[in-house]
Amino acid sequence: MADAQATRTWVSGVGDDVNPCSRTAPCKTFAGAISKTATNGEINCLDPAGYGAVTITKSITIDCEDTQGSILSSGTNGVIINITAETDAKKAVKLRGLTINGAGTGINGIRLLAANSLSVEEVVIDGVTQHGISVEGSSQVVVKGSAIRSNAGSGINGFLSNGSADIMVTNSLLNGNGKGIYAGPGATFWLSGNTIAFNTIGLSSAAQGKIVSFKNNSIDGNGTNGAPNLAVNQQ
Repeated sequence: MADAQATRTWVSGVGDDVNPCSRTAPCKTFAGAISKTATNGEINCLDPAGYGAVTITKSITIDCEDTQGSILSSGTNGVIINITAETDAKKAVKLRGLTINGAGTGINGIRLLAANSLSVEEVVIDGVTQHGISVEGSSQVVVKGSAIRSNAGSGINGFLSNGSADIMVTNSLLNGNGKGIYAGPGATFWLSGNTIAFNTIGLSSAAQGKIVSFKNNSIDGNGTNGAPNLAVNQQ
């Protein structure tokens, strides 16, 4: 099976998971494509369609920029990331150009259990019952140019039982969530150029969590705005 995996694979709304996931014979779902994509490879979307929830257990890029691939995650998690294989040196996931819709019953939009790094760029996460992004394992996370809205828990939640995570959030919108940002034990957030508004609580942190602001965020119009633990100047 490893020999049959491709570095780049494709999905389409009119594809079929029995296909090899090539550009001319694409798969239909992310779950179907990921099994045919090599570690450190990439899945691309040929058209704006629904590609289903997916569990990621190896380094991979899912890039649907300009086609906006969609995940309807009612009753489940949109994306689970759990990379533990010692043979996977990078343990890196990149998600770009996706919409994750929990439809009011989804659990988490993105749930990170184990990975060295996660990049979330131009992603919309909406309507889950827990968190838009839940960081639960030691990692470096970057969220850029994304909209995380109308989620019952936090827009982005950092809460680690063990270890630590650095979470950079830049040029993103967090609105209509229970909490915009929650820094729990082990989580340090770095915020730059974001709008955090119309949440029940804008910023919230536990004693072991930290929120650092580069002083260029708009945090207003929340039930309680909250405040960063530390504000630093841009350089």
